[in-house]
Amino acid sequence: MSKTILVTGGAGFIGSAVVRHLINDTDHVVINVDKLTYAGNLESLNTVSNSERYHFEKVDICDANELKRVFTTYRPDVVMHLAAESHVDRSIDGPGEFIQTNIVGTYTLLEQARAYWLALAEDKKAGFKFHHISTDEVYGDLPHPDEVSSGDVLPLFTENTPYAPSSPYSASKASSDQLVRAWLRTYKLPTLVTNCSNNYGPYHFPEKLIPLIILNALAGKPLPMYGKGNQIRDWLFVEDHARALVLVALQGEVGETYNIGGHNEKQNIEVVRSICRILDDIKPKEGNYEDQITYVADRPGHDMRYAIDASKIERELGWTPQETFESGIRKTVKWYLENEGWWKAVLDGSYKGERLGAG
Repeated sequence: MSKTILVTGGAGFIGSAVVRHLINDTDHVVINVDKLTYAGNLESLNTVSNSERYHFEKVDICDANELKRVFTTYRPDVVMHLAAESHVDRSIDGPGEFIQTNIVGTYTLLEQARAYWLALAEDKKAGFKFHHISTDEVYGDLPHPDEVSSGDVLPLFTENTPYAPSSPYSASKASSDQLVRAWLRTYKLPTLVTNCSNNYGPYHFPEKLIPLIILNALAGKPLPMYGKGNQIRDWLFVEDHARALVLVALQGEVGETYNIGGHNEKQNIEVVRSICRILDDIKPKEGNYEDQITYVADRPGHDMRYAIDASKIERELGWTPQETFESGIRKTVKWYLENEGWWKAVLDGSYKGERLGAG
């Protein structure tokens, strides 16, 4: 049966991938609620925006009256909450916006969702879900291979890993996660939570590592590496993540948490060198792109390793990533080469590729 799914932050990087997947690969109706901050981009939805099943509302999730109007107008069956400030470096420079959007905004959305849910007829009430999308950064960081004895098994984040956020961003997301769980326990609002590893892919705002490196490389600019570049992340192709999120929203068990990861632990320097080798192959220039790598002072409080144990979602819901890192990163580099108009419009806006959060 077709459902009406309200997606907050649907013009963002992950949110737009979710919306595209819902419109292209399902028969569900999508209500995209987005404030259109600097990272929200409706051009990321050009391929689906003419669909009769797609509706856009420019709304701030901190605005209770507007949220109430949206719930009353569209009467969603599912809420997928992705709207968030998400860049660690920006949270170091200006944590206030992260507290407002990620904590106050989530609280406001929860309260409007609860009021709407309580007024539903029993059959519709029984099927309602509130899916909160979060990050593995709430768990803090894991031991790095450089810190343990050779041969020791390195731990992974599981759904039961205690929270230990390191940055204003991850602390604000940890707070929002706990609000969602509290609304389940206290008010019985049917919620579930997912925590994902680092995403990459098409339509990624260029302040993040992978698009920044691609665009700097093409422009002949330095490729900045924080510290030694040995920070480890588990990389997840955004379209794989979108499939997982929709699966959880529709088939996940209320009250459960699901970790979503790409099974791709890579040091940042490995990621950058991979991008350079792909560019050497498909857009060669005089010299090698690796010659542009420049080491800079590390980010304050930088977590050294993230890695997800995604066995629960695989075991219970049957999801596994379709892309390897090698296939996904090549697709990503090719997309940026073929979609110059999209990223040039972004760079003509408020962000010029400068470093943020230097401390």
